[in-house]
Amino acid sequence: MSRTLQAPVTVAFDYTRSTGPVIGRFLTGLRDTTIVGGRLGDGRVAVPPPEYDPVTHQAVTEFVELPDTGTVTSWTWVSEPVAGQPFERPFAYALITIDGADTPWLHAVDVASPDDIETGMKVRARWAEERTGSVNDLVFEADGGDPAGDPAGDPAQAGGEDVSLIVTPVSLDYHYAASPEESSFFRGLAEGRILGQRCPKCRKVYVPPRGACPTDGVPTAEEIELSHVGTVTTFCVVNVPFLGQKIKPPYVSAYVLLDGADIALQHLILDIPAEEVRMGMRVKAVWKPRDEWGTSIENISHFAPTGEPDADFDSYKHHL
Repeated sequence: MSRTLQAPVTVAFDYTRSTGPVIGRFLTGLRDTTIVGGRLGDGRVAVPPPEYDPVTHQAVTEFVELPDTGTVTSWTWVSEPVAGQPFERPFAYALITIDGADTPWLHAVDVASPDDIETGMKVRARWAEERTGSVNDLVFEADGGDPAGDPAGDPAQAGGEDVSLIVTPVSLDYHYAASPEESSFFRGLAEGRILGQRCPKCRKVYVPPRGACPTDGVPTAEEIELSHVGTVTTFCVVNVPFLGQKIKPPYVSAYVLLDGADIALQHLILDIPAEEVRMGMRVKAVWKPRDEWGTSIENISHFAPTGEPDADFDSYKHHL
């Protein structure tokens, strides 16, 4: 038996959220090279400022501008940085109590080795040349006594509108191992074929193959090569743009019941105005140029109308 296919997969999206008045004030300060703390009900100053006092639960409304120096109260060494961290080389994460504050702030410290950082060490912020109102606008380094560069930063970046929205990339990387049945399906696509499997009991044909019939619970070992022509059973019109979108809206995503199959395959319907797509419409697979093929359903660029008369509803209603 051929080995199963494996591939790295990344699921990612950009999460956008509003900052609110407190976090917005803090991030606006970072953009303007100022560390802002919030005064709590007992007089302590917290950095970053919380939206609500953790003891009294009252809203934090008093803010304090603090220097960009502080003291390491605890630290850990990052020997193997991962994507999204401040450095691509080893560095330290530390709890830093900003001068004038009473609570520590977890942030990165740029030191060459664990021997170059210790509890009680004084550190100073090193501000990025281009700042956006993010915790990545600075890192800390050992305080040599003199500010590193102009402490005011780039005046063109100060005094703008308050930071009210932040965009946080969210990403999950994992390694996907396809089942033997899925591997056969993907290898078929690399050959320009669409493969399914038939249940020996109910005789239904599943595409992509599932390895076992979900109705009867028996293996689906018989492989079936399916037609590249099918019927639209249901669809939706995509009107909303989103980051990374490859097709300009509006366009149609539909379930296509290939001739000879008993389960519909989801894909794009193009080469026709979105408002003309309909249930029962007959469509055919449009393949990309062969030199662009891989082991992916994306070998099929989209489905397009065949020009045939629409299918009779009774011929596919039991698949809805």
